[in-house]
Amino acid sequence: MEYIIFAVVMAGLVLTFLLKGYYDFRKSEKQFAQSLYTDYGILPQREYSPVQFENISHYFLKHTDGFHIDDITWNDLNMDEIFKKMNFTYSAAGEEYLYYMLRCPCMDERELGRREEIIRYFAEHSSERVAYQLIFHRLGRMGKFSIYDYLDYLDNLGMRSNIPHYMSLALLLASVALMFIQLPLGLVAFFGILAYNNVNYFKEKEKIDPYIVSFSYVFRLLDAVKEIKAGRASVLEEELAILKMSSTSMGSFKHGSFLVMSGNRMSGSGNPLDMLLDYLRMGFHLDLIKFNQMLSEVRKHIKDIDQMITVAGRIEAMIAVGAYRASLQEYCVPEFVKENSIDTKDMYHPLIKEPVKNDMYTNASVLITGSNASGKSTFLKTMAVNSILAQTIHTCLAKHYKSALFRIASSMSLRDDVQGGDSYYMVEIKAIKRILDLCKEEGAPVLCFVDEVLRGTNTVERIAASSQILLSLSGNNCMCFAATHDIELTHLLEEIYRNYHFTEEIQKDDISFTYKIIEGRAASRNAIRLLGIMGYDSSIIQKAEKMAADFSAVGVWPGTAR
Repeated sequence: MEYIIFAVVMAGLVLTFLLKGYYDFRKSEKQFAQSLYTDYGILPQREYSPVQFENISHYFLKHTDGFHIDDITWNDLNMDEIFKKMNFTYSAAGEEYLYYMLRCPCMDERELGRREEIIRYFAEHSSERVAYQLIFHRLGRMGKFSIYDYLDYLDNLGMRSNIPHYMSLALLLASVALMFIQLPLGLVAFFGILAYNNVNYFKEKEKIDPYIVSFSYVFRLLDAVKEIKAGRASVLEEELAILKMSSTSMGSFKHGSFLVMSGNRMSGSGNPLDMLLDYLRMGFHLDLIKFNQMLSEVRKHIKDIDQMITVAGRIEAMIAVGAYRASLQEYCVPEFVKENSIDTKDMYHPLIKEPVKNDMYTNASVLITGSNASGKSTFLKTMAVNSILAQTIHTCLAKHYKSALFRIASSMSLRDDVQGGDSYYMVEIKAIKRILDLCKEEGAPVLCFVDEVLRGTNTVERIAASSQILLSLSGNNCMCFAATHDIELTHLLEEIYRNYHFTEEIQKDDISFTYKIIEGRAASRNAIRLLGIMGYDSSIIQKAEKMAADFSAVGVWPGTAR
């Protein structure tokens, strides 16, 4: 009787524990769902380790067909930080697709219109949005690696066969049969084969354990796809058709998968049922057999898995764009025209907390002059970033934005390549050469941004070479925005480039900038005045000003005698 009471009490404790766990899970999910309503447009706090952030790019690296934003342009524009500002995703599929989208400007207005439909639908239907965000939250992220790393690593396993495992099972059955003929010999054979199976099991288990993480994600992906297909979002008709087709063929992947996917597999948890399953696994290789079957399914359907990740990631990325829009002080949906032009009003940079907004209309290349720290580089980056956002997330940080569809490239924040042995000048001419080569390729016109052309060489050669490079960057297939300190270029190129500038106000020992772009070439220089404001000796300032004035008058540098 005591044993029955003890068993009932233990069963009651286990049931209570399970119910408490389920209650806590439901409560946590309910609180999270509520936060998705109340905190819409508030970026979730998240730390990115260098390894984790690098892995976010791996979907993009697997899908780099056609034009994409290269590493130089991406780093020039600090696009990693911009990505982090809009990463409202909760799954690896979503954030990797969002990153991919930012690296691959779209040249198809129909596709951009389709993105807008999905973005707007989820922004306007909060209950459907939250339901899908919960699905993606359960799908989750991968930890240290991208799902594409794990799928690639599967090739390291080579070809695997279940024949050895089936043979060991057959020998076990034969030993059992032998017991009925000669019991002692049958027992020796049975336990000998069982011992061999146990030793061989741990060798094989060590090989497959690292790959079970990828199966776990595919498992969760199939569950997520099932929930997405059951959702009510009418705007996803095209996506649901693709998911239905790609997921149907994966049914056998899940059958019996608990043998491999069990969280308590070989954990030594002490649970009698888990222990029994562990002994069955060791003796009969049940999980090894199932793993090989799952591996075969994954290899056969790798394109289907890729398609499911793509569609699921695309849906969540569009939801994230809607949340990003809600976080902005002002934004607009871009318009696209056939003419090579840009027309924007009140445009600003996404990483500046209190930005000064600027307007721009041009159907020709633009040369920007101005004093140091006046805003030239920031303006170039603002233009470049918004041109990328227009053709990726279909969102611009402006009151109005209209342009052609462009291929975008830049040469701005370059550094010496110490490891490669290249000087700054070599790095710079290589960076500009790749833009000139891009202009020669067939495709959409190029929109390029160049900050201080050939700053790494002497004045005479810089002006001569820069003028010819900028002429080449303003052909029929390219529109160029360039910033320079060389006023001479504004005269040499005034028939081709439109001149704009930034300026400053200096009052006594203080300098202030408006950061507003103005038509025409710059009329003032402030480099020497800034030395004075920063406390340099007055004799240095006076002599420098006199040398500059003499050079402006006669075009020859005077000597530097004391």
